[in-house]
Amino acid sequence: MTDVSFFYLFCILALILFALILLGSLALFLLITLIVCPRPIKIPIKGRHVFITGGSSGIGLALAHQAASEGARVSILARNPDKLEEARNSIRLSTGIDVAVFSADVREFEAVRRVIDEAGSIDILICNQGVFVPQELETQEIETVKFMIDINLMGTFHLIKAALPGMRKRKDCGPASIALMSSQAGQVGIYGYTAYSASKFGLRGLGEALQQEVIADNIHVSLIFPPDTETPGLLEENKKRPPLTSIIAGSSGAMKANEVAKKTLNGIKSGTFIVPCNFVGLLLSIATAGLSSQRSSLMAFVEVAAAGLLRIFALGNQSKWYKSIAKWHAKKEQ
Repeated sequence: MTDVSFFYLFCILALILFALILLGSLALFLLITLIVCPRPIKIPIKGRHVFITGGSSGIGLALAHQAASEGARVSILARNPDKLEEARNSIRLSTGIDVAVFSADVREFEAVRRVIDEAGSIDILICNQGVFVPQELETQEIETVKFMIDINLMGTFHLIKAALPGMRKRKDCGPASIALMSSQAGQVGIYGYTAYSASKFGLRGLGEALQQEVIADNIHVSLIFPPDTETPGLLEENKKRPPLTSIIAGSSGAMKANEVAKKTLNGIKSGTFIVPCNFVGLLLSIATAGLSSQRSSLMAFVEVAAAGLLRIFALGNQSKWYKSIAKWHAKKEQ
């Protein structure tokens, strides 16, 4: 066989292989399109009641600004009445819209229920409250662990439990939303985040099960997974972080609160279950998709196609982290 004939044969075989891969991918995409559930949906913001916890600063305040600017009727909840008034004035100055403010501790169910009853029926509930104290579990006080879990996880249970009856009976029968503010530390465990990660991982289980319980009422759950975000809380956190936490967690980079708020509202409006906020978050979302719901046929296809490669990437990343930990301890012993 001449070199020219061999080249043509090679090209024909390559084209056949490419066509088979393309047809196989198309068949897989069509199959995924048929089985993806729940189906895509649009959740309007304008003219609807958006209730945001942790709304006096950081991501919560940025969410309140953006929701108000899009024509929503906004209520914000936080513990500090003075900060709530500052937040209300800030929103009024920037948007010309007045928001309702409520002071309560999400750890106290009866206080939360009274506030929800006073606020009225909610269309979009954004459980954004959260605290974080980075420290190794061995040296962290058990009361600090309980503090994080009570606010981050139990506080979210309290809010949903109090809001659900009204959300189910709302006069506006359009689609509603419950959004849970998790963290990239709720997708992968990080050194020094033991209690925090536990509280944020818990939100995923809550969200996955809750979506099945409320889908018949046209209520749609979104889980938000932001990275480190430039907020007053992050400044305090960085002062207390164990050095190894900074080495491992610092690789994702920090976002601005208004960027996270924009990603969050866009995710809510599209009814997206898993809402990443940056490229690293997107990779984590694909790698940890598991049995979570997915409305987008395209994203479901990417999750299936990329699962194996991302597992290799994850193993490499874990190897890097464990080498950093070993190197740190070896240096410490010296």
